Amino acid sequence: MLAQQMLRSDRATAMFRLGIGEELASLIETMSAAKLVRMAGSQMLMPCFRFDDARLARLMAGEGRDSVSAGLHAAIIAAGKAAEGTA
Repeated sequence: MLAQQMLRSDRATAMFRLGIGEELASLIETMSAAKLVRMAGSQMLMPCFRFDDARLARLMAGEGRDSVSAGLHAAIIAAGKAAEGTA
């Protein structure tokens, strides 16, 4: 329901943050509350990491000089990877 709310308030930003495409965004946006609850209650979980290098994973875990700047650095790298994927 949070994803649906995000999509309805700012679709482009929500799609970027959720890492989803146009088709899935449209599907989530049009689902009824009952279908969202049914989907959330299912036994299947399909996570998909949007990064493939260990350096980004370590930064996300807070490794580095200090955890605050490590998180910021991870966000910058992740945003760059998303931009590369759409270019």
